[in-house]
Amino acid sequence: MHDELLALLKSAGFNGDAILETADAHGGLVVRVANAQWRRAAEVAKEHLACDYLSFISGIDWQPAPREGDEAGGDTSSPVQPTEMTFGAAGSAGRFQVFAHVQSTSKKWGLTFKSDVDDADPRVESWVPVYSGADWHERECWEMYGFTFDGHPGLRHLYLPFEFEGHPLRKDYPLLARVVKPWPGLVDVEPMPGEPDTDAPSEAATEAET
Repeated sequence: MHDELLALLKSAGFNGDAILETADAHGGLVVRVANAQWRRAAEVAKEHLACDYLSFISGIDWQPAPREGDEAGGDTSSPVQPTEMTFGAAGSAGRFQVFAHVQSTSKKWGLTFKSDVDDADPRVESWVPVYSGADWHERECWEMYGFTFDGHPGLRHLYLPFEFEGHPLRKDYPLLARVVKPWPGLVDVEPMPGEPDTDAPSEAATEAET
């Protein structure tokens, strides 16, 4: 199925510098396209791949989240969160990416498009003229990541107050609650079966109390 989708993309003239990299992600096809070809990717998907359904559009911030407050003392998550920038399927040229998933209700297939956006001025063309359902997805991405979608009919806040500053899903957005109160996974950690409970009072301390 992946080969057929890629062949259809190329037959529609979507090849060469337009496709930067492809990958298989848990059985799904991921196609990373040039930023200038982002809008064209939507048009080809709808016209040549019969992808009539837009599932979602969102953003990615590959920058590792900074350690804040008591979290700086250690990472108890599994797997441990990265401390250096790493990229997912089909790679990336930098910190930010936009991605979208489209599907065909007739062909029963789908694929994910990704594109790099500039760190200092993250922007791509809007998909709204191709998929009208992209409207609120792009508004959410603009609000949460600060990505601009050129040609969108009206980028405005979807969830947050109009006076809100910042983009909460960026990794460097300050989570002040983490500074005031440590992440629950870093405190009150129960011991594994067979391990001593270091927080439990000793027998001597218990006898002294009684």
